[in-house]
Amino acid sequence: MGFSLTGTHVIFFIASVIVAVTVSGIFMAATNNISTSLSDRGGRIQEQLDTEFTIINDPQNIPNISGYYRFYLKNVGRNTLQTTNQTFQLFIDGDIIAITNYNFSDETISPGEVTIIYIANTEASAGDHTLRVVGPQAIDDEFVFSLT
Repeated sequence: MGFSLTGTHVIFFIASVIVAVTVSGIFMAATNNISTSLSDRGGRIQEQLDTEFTIINDPQNIPNISGYYRFYLKNVGRNTLQTTNQTFQLFIDGDIIAITNYNFSDETISPGEVTIIYIANTEASAGDHTLRVVGPQAIDDEFVFSLT
């Protein structure tokens, strides 16, 4: 006796269920990967939004005390900032300042606090200049100032 029509339908039904389960598994894995990626990216963006600082000096009156210019950096974000030569890079007029020629008065500053950046006065001469401070998460601030 031959294979009945019902047996053929059962085989096709089982095959279609197996294909549907396989495709569903692939879609679930892809959706999970996308969801995880978006969540990670959202966390990084939130970290960047919470990390913010600004220079609050008077641009016409930069203090020059004991061989160092003083710039005041205020944490206006929501995260505590590590203020070291390894977490911040400084540029004057586009030229990077060697890490031995600047330092901070504090190692960390909480939101709303201010720290002093001491920059050796050999890094800039009289005239107009631009100080660019690049910190964690590549957040930066530019400050145009004049030295007399």
